[in-house]
Amino acid sequence: MALAPPPATTQPPGLEPAPLLLPWDLRLTPEQFERVCQVNPEAVLELTAEGHLIVMTPTGGETGARSLRLGQRLLAWADGPGNGTWIAFDSSTGFQLADGSVLSPDLSLLRRERWLTLSPKQRRSFPPLCPDLVIELASTSDEGPRGITALRRKMEQYQANGARLGWLLLPQERAVEIWRGGQQGMAERLENASRVDGSELAEGLELDLEEIWVV
Repeated sequence: MALAPPPATTQPPGLEPAPLLLPWDLRLTPEQFERVCQVNPEAVLELTAEGHLIVMTPTGGETGARSLRLGQRLLAWADGPGNGTWIAFDSSTGFQLADGSVLSPDLSLLRRERWLTLSPKQRRSFPPLCPDLVIELASTSDEGPRGITALRRKMEQYQANGARLGWLLLPQERAVEIWRGGQQGMAERLENASRVDGSELAEGLELDLEEIWVV
């Protein structure tokens, strides 16, 4: 999920933010989407390739706890001794993909050399690239933008836009779907998974899932 960038202008003191109301046929460019985010800093939004807004809902307690623990482990690996070639991002980061969408993986990794090719302005905004690794954590329900069906569509979209590896974690099933670049629409499923290994992308990358399944 993506939290909006800091607003371009401040709101007068004492005024509460107005609710976000959207016409059904609204279509936005990535640039217009960024402006919408700037004036709705409390909203959690994504943008489809067709220009439609996706309004995300807050996570439940279990999902939030799992996401935080995963993020801690991923950051510890990225910042660990002998590494430094990767940057980890949380769920507040929106990436502008080549198809015009702006999506926010729950967690992601990007090679530092790719990050350094971006201008300071691009880094402050929605980075115009797809992360190398994307991780999505499914909720207990299949309804809404955090459900398994919606997340599988996002995994396909990440694949199509250049992600090299994707992990869709399914806590209720203790399973992981591994989505690889170059295998559009196909995923390897690991049943009763206790850990997930990303050495095909980054040597030494491995996450213990036992501590994620049990919250």
